[in-house]
Amino acid sequence: MKRAFSLVLLVLLLFVSACSSQDTIPQSGDTVEGEAKIGEAKIKVYTSIYPMYDFAKKIGKDKIDLELMVPPGAEPHDWEPTAKLMAELENAHVLIYNGVQMEMWVDKVIGSLSNKDLIVVEASHGIDLLKYEGHHHHDEEHCHEGHKHEHHEAHSHGEHEHEHHEGCGCGHSHGHEEDHKHGEYDPHLWLDPIRAMEQARNIKNALIEVDEKNKDFYETNFNEFANSLQELDQKFSKELKERNIDEIVVAHAAFGYLTDRYGLKQIAISGLTPQEEPSSAKMAEITELVNEHGIKYIFYETLTSPKLAQVLAEETGASTAVLNPIEGVAREDMDSGKDYISIMEENLQSIKEAIN
Repeated sequence: MKRAFSLVLLVLLLFVSACSSQDTIPQSGDTVEGEAKIGEAKIKVYTSIYPMYDFAKKIGKDKIDLELMVPPGAEPHDWEPTAKLMAELENAHVLIYNGVQMEMWVDKVIGSLSNKDLIVVEASHGIDLLKYEGHHHHDEEHCHEGHKHEHHEAHSHGEHEHEHHEGCGCGHSHGHEEDHKHGEYDPHLWLDPIRAMEQARNIKNALIEVDEKNKDFYETNFNEFANSLQELDQKFSKELKERNIDEIVVAHAAFGYLTDRYGLKQIAISGLTPQEEPSSAKMAEITELVNEHGIKYIFYETLTSPKLAQVLAEETGASTAVLNPIEGVAREDMDSGKDYISIMEENLQSIKEAIN
């Protein structure tokens, strides 16, 4: 009996010891000497739209288990999360979204979660925003230059619910729908490579917050990606410098940051979302501008109907071409290896042809 009892006790001790020695994904406050207890397990990261997914993928690589919430081929402006996805978020470690009301559903989703350890990252935080004022974006519409939001780049789900955040001089605040009215500020920051780099930095900082042990890994990957973005910016600046016209006509007003960065002007058929149908008066106004400026190309997008662009092209004698806002990417493009950098380079070639 003694021998049998000793054997059972030994087995139990070995079992408890094995369980306690396993590496786990850290929960809030789960640290050893300031470092998260990360072993072979990967942190679970959910990203809202494709640019956030691509940036996180380049920084986290094989250290993260990455999910894209808006599926390939879906139009992000009218997408809503499913009940299945909401359940999955209860086990996530990081949720990354663009912000500036690009994801109209995000506050509702975060508020419904019981996952208090979830790190929520608004990738656009701390970055100068452009107001949306119809067809054009001007320098004076920036938030005060160099003035960045004064709050943490990443925070837990619990903090998201209760903190009040200081905004920049243009009245923008984080996490409050009344301050981030859809249409007041342009959410398409990622189409400016320099702002994209700042978004990537916010994502990198969040991954480090969760996984301090792999800080050097994330820093190295971010630096490599940042160098690629700087090279992309230099390429745009150089190749768009010489041009015959300054205006491009686009399907919806997604290209304000890109055109502002490189001294161009966008003329948008629809507003900040493709679903905003233009009036007949606006179509007549755009037709006049196309003829006045000698514009030869009308851009449409990959995930939305080209009908309005085609109507305008027929009316003015212009041609149609694709300009990708990279809000979402088709499955075949992802499968073929296209990413943010390669699609931006395709956009550059399309714009070059249009303005020359």
